[in-house]
Amino acid sequence: MISTTQRSRTNVYLNAEMKEKAKEIFKQYGLGLSDAFNIFLSQAVMEKGIPFEVKIPNDETLKAIEDAREGKNMSKISLDELKKELGA
Repeated sequence: MISTTQRSRTNVYLNAEMKEKAKEIFKQYGLGLSDAFNIFLSQAVMEKGIPFEVKIPNDETLKAIEDAREGKNMSKISLDELKKELGA
């Protein structure tokens, strides 16, 4: 856990579903939501910016995302089939 000498309370509006999914992930690391946010903020300060690459998807990627959300152009594939296809 991150220790600080001074703490400040703040309110943020989050997507409720994303928040719950993220909490489950952080829980596996023994972190609460506040701990994870503090890590993010520390990294942002150290990097002097967002601590990961943020990209705007191109038109092809946006179309693929839209199709996936609508279940279009999708096919089921097993892990074994995928491994064979990738030559793994």
